Amino acid sequence: MVRTLSGRLTMVLLGLLVLAGSLFIGLTVVVTHLYLHEVNQRLHRDLAAHIAGDQRLMRAGHANGPALKDLFDKLMAVNPSIEVYLVDDSGRILAYSAPEGAVDMDRIDLGPVRAFLKGERNFPIYGDDPRHPGQEKVFSAAPVMDGKGLNGYLYVVLGGDLYQSVMQRLEGSYILRLSLGTGAGILVVSLLIGLWAFQRLTRRLRGLTTAVERFEAAGYQGPGPDAVPRGRGDEIDRLADAFGTMGERITDQFGQLQQAEEARRELLANVSHDVRTPLASLQGYLETLLLKEESLSAEQRREYLQTTLTHTRRLSRLMSGLLELATLETEEAKPRPEPFSLSELAQDVAQKFGLEAERKGITFDFQIPAGLPTVHGDIGLIERVLDNLIKNAVKYTPEGGQVGLFLERSGNGVAVRVSDTGQGIPEEELPHVFERFYRGSRHLPERQEGTGLGLAIAKRILDLHEVSLEVSSRVDRGTTFAFTLPAA
Repeated sequence: MVRTLSGRLTMVLLGLLVLAGSLFIGLTVVVTHLYLHEVNQRLHRDLAAHIAGDQRLMRAGHANGPALKDLFDKLMAVNPSIEVYLVDDSGRILAYSAPEGAVDMDRIDLGPVRAFLKGERNFPIYGDDPRHPGQEKVFSAAPVMDGKGLNGYLYVVLGGDLYQSVMQRLEGSYILRLSLGTGAGILVVSLLIGLWAFQRLTRRLRGLTTAVERFEAAGYQGPGPDAVPRGRGDEIDRLADAFGTMGERITDQFGQLQQAEEARRELLANVSHDVRTPLASLQGYLETLLLKEESLSAEQRREYLQTTLTHTRRLSRLMSGLLELATLETEEAKPRPEPFSLSELAQDVAQKFGLEAERKGITFDFQIPAGLPTVHGDIGLIERVLDNLIKNAVKYTPEGGQVGLFLERSGNGVAVRVSDTGQGIPEEELPHVFERFYRGSRHLPERQEGTGLGLAIAKRILDLHEVSLEVSSRVDRGTTFAFTLPAA
């Protein structure tokens, strides 16, 4: 229990209560001791003066023995707890009411006596105890006068040996026992209330700890540590919110890592598949050239070399596409936007593919209205997007088909649409068209020329521009890709 937060708080509370209780009891004893002395001295302030009265306790500077004996006998019968001393004006003890031989001092300090008589100090005022050198007790004092002036002082110690100590009286006091019992009960009740309060206050913290431990045991997957009772938005709630957010991020990152791992494996499998075929062809044709070099005609050797060159170019395009996509997916990949004319860029790209479309018997229709605003983006990367989209459109459009490039104003920007009249993409395949190495189920001769990276590269470039690339398609009707660039 001591190792838990609530256990440590409980021990601290117990220690504080014990310390506070000890200090309270000690302070109560000291204050009570002083208070009783003060009350005793105030009540008997004039006792010495009443004792002295008109009695002649001294004659010619000497103690009046018969008068003192009669006085001492009367006082011992009335109040045996007091001790009476007669001292001269220098503090020397002349007579006393204590038993013979019980007094160990022959002189007292008159400073406290004079202060008592002048009333210059607050009570209690302590003076010497002649029976116990070095100790002090409360007293009452009065001057002893004769016709010629001051002869000495009557010094009355309030509470001699017969007067029990304050602690002894307190130990036998029912009120004190009741007070101490009440104080102990208050300490116990305070401790129990403190334990209950700590349990309540740390309940959410314990719940948070349990949730975090479960989250850790689950391999930092699944729901984060957010199933914790909430209060009024205190520090524990903020801690729970922070842990919940951290748990969600950790779960997301684990999911992203798993997806990245799956993508890596898929990439390796696709790359291995796409590379193995041209490499095998390259190896086969080169080995054939070496083995049959003398028996092959010039036309056959040329055909073998042409096939080898085709596969080499395919490998080169594949490696270039992978390198470009890897570069675009790094954190350092950031577009360098600038204002440029999308109309002029679109015309340049359309002219680039015009001859190829004409060679395949495809009609290339591009509509670029005048007066379009300039747009804001990385002109080199946007050109790469148009290249990939138009190249795919030309590649997958059969002879006699049509490829279109259309620009139009759209809100605060310019919309671009690239369409074709090819076989189209089945609806179930549309969510995958932007994945790496995706070629779908279109069985065309040109398929073997592609790398399956063009749309992934285009999508990544537009993502860097915070622009979405949309696709719509109908089987045997064609496909359209569209995006919108903001005006400069």
